[in-house]
Amino acid sequence: MTTYKLRYILFALCTTLLFIQCADDDDNGNVITQITCDDGIQNGDEEGIDCGGSVCEPCLTGVDFTGTFVQLDIVGRPAINTVFSGTDMVKNNFNVSEVSNRALYQPIFETTLETYHDVYAAALGIPLEDLDYETNILDLDAATFTTVLAQFDALQVAPNGPTTYYDPNTGLVFTGRSLSDDTIDISLTLMFGGTDGTRFDGSDTNGDGTPDTPQLTSDGVGPGDRDFSLSFPYLEMVVLPE
Repeated sequence: MTTYKLRYILFALCTTLLFIQCADDDDNGNVITQITCDDGIQNGDEEGIDCGGSVCEPCLTGVDFTGTFVQLDIVGRPAINTVFSGTDMVKNNFNVSEVSNRALYQPIFETTLETYHDVYAAALGIPLEDLDYETNILDLDAATFTTVLAQFDALQVAPNGPTTYYDPNTGLVFTGRSLSDDTIDISLTLMFGGTDGTRFDGSDTNGDGTPDTPQLTSDGVGPGDRDFSLSFPYLEMVVLPE
């Protein structure tokens, strides 16, 4: 009889404890929340998503400039590196090089510039030695021009003067760029235009209706009807058919 009562009491006690535990979980909301600082959810005492509180790293309230920064890419005018480096390896090395070491790339740039002229000589069917780079409209020979390209690829700023990529009226060059400057055409003219800028402009000097030389001084893309006096973006107007 005593054993039966003891078993009954133990059963009742366990049932009560189980009921209390279930009530705490389901009814009182006493659920333990696991704080995880990498789940993309603001939980626990986090002050933001995966940041702040007693466990996670503090939330950043602005740009954090503390610590040590290493500049990985110092390219200023990407087209120069893309056009003159010749290979991806040279291009990548140029991007991370110290400015003081940029002179090391001048011979590579000059070789690439002359290679372009060899390609066009072959296309025109003339001896390669008969078609070399010609001093450009800035009076820069191949060595000087490629030195400028290699060591001064960053676009300059003229705080106290006109800002232009090239102004034939004043002779100013690379003091920055205005929005209306056609930097591609100017670059191509410096590469292929020769002393007067028309060496490979595709003109018909013979009057036979066909270009005397390939058109290499322009990409053939104009400004369209863009108004550069307006605020950004400078999009061309496109009229859609009704």
